[in-house]
Amino acid sequence: MKIEQIYTGCLAQGAYYIESKGEAAVIDPLREVQPYIDIANKRNAQIKYIFETHFHADFVSGHIDLAKKTGAQIVYGPTSMKTGYEMISAEDGQIFNVGDAKIKVIHTPGHTLESSCFLLIDEIGKETALFTGDTLFLGDVGRPDLAQHVISDLTEEKLAGMLYDSLQNKIMPLSDDIIVYPGHGAGSPCGKNLSKETSDTLGNQKKTNYALRPGLTKEVFMKELLEGLTPPPGYFPKNVLMNIQGYESIDKVLKKGQKALSPKEFEFIAFETRALVLDTRNAIDFSNAHIPNSINIGLDGQFAIWAGTLIPDIQQEILVVAEPGKEEEVVTRLARVGYDNTIGYLEGSINAWIKAGFETDSIKNVTAEELSKIVQDADEKPIILDVRKESEHYSEHLIGSTNTPLDYINESMLKVKKDKIQYVYCGSWISLHDFYIHFKSKRL
Repeated sequence: MKIEQIYTGCLAQGAYYIESKGEAAVIDPLREVQPYIDIANKRNAQIKYIFETHFHADFVSGHIDLAKKTGAQIVYGPTSMKTGYEMISAEDGQIFNVGDAKIKVIHTPGHTLESSCFLLIDEIGKETALFTGDTLFLGDVGRPDLAQHVISDLTEEKLAGMLYDSLQNKIMPLSDDIIVYPGHGAGSPCGKNLSKETSDTLGNQKKTNYALRPGLTKEVFMKELLEGLTPPPGYFPKNVLMNIQGYESIDKVLKKGQKALSPKEFEFIAFETRALVLDTRNAIDFSNAHIPNSINIGLDGQFAIWAGTLIPDIQQEILVVAEPGKEEEVVTRLARVGYDNTIGYLEGSINAWIKAGFETDSIKNVTAEELSKIVQDADEKPIILDVRKESEHYSEHLIGSTNTPLDYINESMLKVKKDKIQYVYCGSWISLHDFYIHFKSKRL
């Protein structure tokens, strides 16, 4: 029996490939499905099932494309949701055979109503691994406030109570030596305090995870779980609907998005369509020269999450400026969070734009020492904006700075005075330049 974790740092997401005796299953696949097919082909295995732990909010799953390309059946836990594709709504406790191994469905409502874990039973009948999706993370559990954005009467309080019951009655009784494979790790917005580790024994989680500690009452659990929850990114409900209703094939999305455009074509299409110009180069290069009114989200780090946070319209047409050779990666990573309307990229990147004689913009950067001198020498107190998260700001910040969090950019823009010089600081170059260019363009 083989278990392979395919972890994607950009989304802090774990997908899983399980194989036994020439049959395979994939759990929570990403949008681009070829890697799973390649693994199966390399091992002469047939993908039989695609297990989905729930209708995901933070990414668009590859379940539909993978099923079409392999003939595998899509399996969810118990749900009455009508989907735009054929799937099996499994019963709680239902067992699926994968070669000589078995996968048991454990319905664990709480994160969402249909949320389920999948218990792997090996060839000799031993319960060996638990794929917990967003029900149980390492050090945390899934947030219960997402489903209400799709089903209004499913309040976060109702789901929090369900999650407590699921953990106590379905997870806690399982053996301590079972390996837990969660759906996400540190950096995911699906929880509050996820561990950077990507697997652990259930026994250790019973000792270290606050949600599994002995003597925890439902009331205390719900209070701790709901405390400090910030609003989820705006693209979450839209991704849920795509995962339920269906979406365009990733192959078509990639073909459309990888259309090379000359600088003249790029400018014309940007003007005619009012497409968003997304520059994915590193922040230093962007600050030196960029297309006016473009926004910068660098490919390094959590690109997809920031794209979903900063681009409010998931149907937005997007034109890409990227480092040569990175265009496919950009289109793929946008599609992972449902941005399927990339309509082309600037061939030759910014150098071609400059060579063609088109206008560029730039950002002036100042060091901490320079800013300190500006503050000391100024007759009028300079405006300083801190674009970090609210919690980071209140932990420590520059005296006199105003908190304008990047992840709530449209609300933060209300605090910005466009006719004044303002100094922006943050925890990274990415945050700084994203905020700066939104400030200049006010397009989002």
